[in-house]
Amino acid sequence: MASASIREGQLVHQGRAKSWLSKVFEPNPAGLNWPRAVMILDVMLVPLVVFWAIGHEEYLLSALVGVVFAALADPGGGYGYRASHIAVFALVGAGLTALAFGIGGSGWGWLVLAAFAVTLVAGLAVMFGAHRFVAAYLLSVWFIIALGVAFSLHHHARITSYTWAQVLAWLGGAALWIVVTFIAWLVRGREDRPEPFTEMPGDTSRQKLTRPLIMFAVIRAVAIAGAVAIAFGLDLAHGYWMPIAAIVATKPSFEQTTLVAAQRVCGALIGAAAAALLLLIPANEHGLTLLAITHGLEVVALVLLMHAAAIRFWNYALYYGTITAGVLILLDLPQPSNYGAEGGWVLWTLCGVAIGVLVMFIASLLAKRAPAAKQPAHAARPHDQRSGHRSRPGHARAWADDRGGVPRAV
Repeated sequence: MASASIREGQLVHQGRAKSWLSKVFEPNPAGLNWPRAVMILDVMLVPLVVFWAIGHEEYLLSALVGVVFAALADPGGGYGYRASHIAVFALVGAGLTALAFGIGGSGWGWLVLAAFAVTLVAGLAVMFGAHRFVAAYLLSVWFIIALGVAFSLHHHARITSYTWAQVLAWLGGAALWIVVTFIAWLVRGREDRPEPFTEMPGDTSRQKLTRPLIMFAVIRAVAIAGAVAIAFGLDLAHGYWMPIAAIVATKPSFEQTTLVAAQRVCGALIGAAAAALLLLIPANEHGLTLLAITHGLEVVALVLLMHAAAIRFWNYALYYGTITAGVLILLDLPQPSNYGAEGGWVLWTLCGVAIGVLVMFIASLLAKRAPAAKQPAHAARPHDQRSGHRSRPGHARAWADDRGGVPRAV
């Protein structure tokens, strides 16, 4: 009887493990979009070739993020409406880029204060509608990335980077998307077009800032500030991945946070292993052969990022694994025999999601002790109220795990 009980318990645990893994890797067939991925690849090739030609690839990241995030923030509609909104998005992003690279060499206390302020303001932007909240969320993620890159360039790398050049690279990327949309608008007979990323909310109606929304914005800002303090205060190599993981993993509920944390960790492990294997190719090469392999791997990295764009709303774990592999290849190509970046990516991702899970666990305990408050329908599901947009297949499912207005946009 004892052995039977032990076996029964093992079967129960195995069943729970399989159920957990199936939830982490559960696909959403409606979220697969290959035409959009090819379009993103075509657009990303432009800044890649430009920075190859001028020999300043240290500015490539700002340009790539600028064009991709501008595409994510594109509201669709008439061209004038789209261009004006993307232009405002680009200008705000340029200001945040200048701030990040301007203070990147300062004391870590200023970095913590700036990260807290930007994350808090982005969280409160939900009052301007779900679409503008998504745009503000993307800008806050870019600010943390730019802050980490600036800190790394100032304290670890031997690469000179100018703030104005990073700002121009960001603006150039966003301007490229405006040009692409203009060409598409002319080709299609000057017709209004829907959002390129149809899974993003299009609602721009104002919402009341309720107490739960304000508290979540504050909690997330505190979590990101804490992650920035640990990463930059201790001067950790590649430590900026910790606040990036924390800002993406922190969701309105503890259950959502743990699921996204598990998906992000699994993706980090898959992507780091893939990048390490690919970076074995140029490890012992020199001269023209090394140059050719390096450029080839840069193209492979862009192809991986294209796949990430295709499966973004198909499965988050595999998406993060693909984007991890692409980014790590670009980061490690200058030193292909050094695999510290892969280990750091996994370690700091674990630490970042742990911070997010811990903060939301504490918040859930506090919420249970506090008197229950009825949450308005528009605050609970802002994506269900779309201004002038039809509901689209797979849209509800893509956003079902993001109640509270916090999308999984990275």
